[in-house]
Amino acid sequence: MHHSIPRRKFLKTVGIGALAGAGAQWLGSPADAQSSAAADTDASKMPRLFAGCCAYSYDHALRKGTMTVEDFIHKAVELRVDGVDMTAYYLKSTDPEYLDGLRHLAYKNAMPFSGSACGVSMVQADPSKRADSLTEIKKWVDVTDRLGASHLRVFAGELPSGATLQQGVDWTVETMKAATDYSGKKGIMLGLEDHNGVTQRADVCLEIMHRVNSPYAGINLDVTNFIPTPTQDVYAQIAACIPYATNTHIRDRFEYNQSPVDLDRVWRLFAQAGFKGYMSAEYEGPDSERDVPKLVGQIRTLCQKYSTV
Repeated sequence: MHHSIPRRKFLKTVGIGALAGAGAQWLGSPADAQSSAAADTDASKMPRLFAGCCAYSYDHALRKGTMTVEDFIHKAVELRVDGVDMTAYYLKSTDPEYLDGLRHLAYKNAMPFSGSACGVSMVQADPSKRADSLTEIKKWVDVTDRLGASHLRVFAGELPSGATLQQGVDWTVETMKAATDYSGKKGIMLGLEDHNGVTQRADVCLEIMHRVNSPYAGINLDVTNFIPTPTQDVYAQIAACIPYATNTHIRDRFEYNQSPVDLDRVWRLFAQAGFKGYMSAEYEGPDSERDVPKLVGQIRTLCQKYSTV
């Protein structure tokens, strides 16, 4: 297996200044940023930011059965979002007829699937369990393909007892590299979420991307999940990962201390980077009916403010 690049050496390779400095605020005004982006004829610099919503935002209702996935698609129409993330936990089955029905319903409602998601952990010490994880990811790649989506969110996971972070990174790279070999044949991106466990720091996420080295590997960037380090606050880590971002998950409070997120600052970072993709609400709280529309409203307003579409 490919040996790990020591993290200090990796950071020197990508440039610690680029990582730490990337979180600096855009000094121009929002209006200047938007007009500048709109006037620029370089498509790579034109931000295309779309409002989305993750099915997880209605986790309580979907798990209790008071809402179905079909209901969620209709709810997304009411919320006036541009796409939905179809979290796999809530699908009734993976039978082709059922998946085809969801795809047809989404089409009839002009509601694209921004992606799907599975909960498979790639941090497995046992080689046979890593093989099982790969098989499971391939299954969800096929489900994603059947739904007509082009993105599958995956997780590294939490370290087993006694394992080192470097071992966890190695196992994740091994599994994700093989998984992208498979997903790439179907044109499907794998977005590794920065999440509890191995991937809570930008330098780790970037090392994994560097070593997997696939056009079908990226970071499903949850803006609230990074933990500050002595050299990088959370905004610097978000900015450092935007070039690899596939989908983006939005909440309004950071996970590590529940402090409020400066969402306007986050949008400026994505606009400055010319990001193209979904900024999807991923609400986690007790009152989805009350709070999800508020969060989505903020997202829609910011997308209108900073996007070129």
